[in-house]
Amino acid sequence: MRQLGIVVLCATLGGCVTAGEAVSFRASNPQQQALMRDGQPALVSRQKNSLVLVRPASRQLQANGRPVFVIGINNLSHQPVDFRVGQVEAVQHVAGSDYTMQIVTYEMLVQEEKNRQIAAALITGLAAGANAYSASQAGYGHYTTPSGRTGTFYSPTAAAIAQNNAAVQNEAMIAATVETGQRNMAVLEQSVIKDNTLMPGEWYGGQLHVAPPTEQAGGQKSYTIVITVGTDRHVIEVSQGPVGT
Repeated sequence: MRQLGIVVLCATLGGCVTAGEAVSFRASNPQQQALMRDGQPALVSRQKNSLVLVRPASRQLQANGRPVFVIGINNLSHQPVDFRVGQVEAVQHVAGSDYTMQIVTYEMLVQEEKNRQIAAALITGLAAGANAYSASQAGYGHYTTPSGRTGTFYSPTAAAIAQNNAAVQNEAMIAATVETGQRNMAVLEQSVIKDNTLMPGEWYGGQLHVAPPTEQAGGQKSYTIVITVGTDRHVIEVSQGPVGT
């Protein structure tokens, strides 16, 4: 059973982003409370059968980047309830109009990581090929005698040393690329929220990734995230803007 501690761990796994924007929450009904947790804004929303905690995954969000929130869900009922990522909604409010913000699911993030790994493998392959070619030429050299005569020579020992060094370097590059990919996949598996059936009294949580809101000329951006747990709908009002505004 996942405990609330996992939710706190997910915040740590959110990674570092460059300084940019801050988030605040507004309680939209008497069943909600905006508060601070460890110096960060958070919101508690309680409905008949569930309780939801929301906080940003990092102290500052990257400007024009995806907002990432840590969501904690508690089943208050005596029956199992379902949480489905596909039922989460996000809508940005701009000048009286509403615009849908895509929820970036675990499957989408995994595909992005796979694409990144393919690109990284191609770059590593090119670097390894250049390394190997350079090593293959390392045994050749030029000489000039005191009388001015020039020529070329080949040193098998120098070539063997260079090729061995290149092989070691290439192996290290490839291993680092593979290790980084595996580590990124593991972080996604552990941190990103997914579909889940919550047993009575159970906590479940993880990161919720949302498509970037439309830029508002450096001003505040306002959007709503709706988190459905069973038959409960938790409406989360979010403001996002430059730090200090």
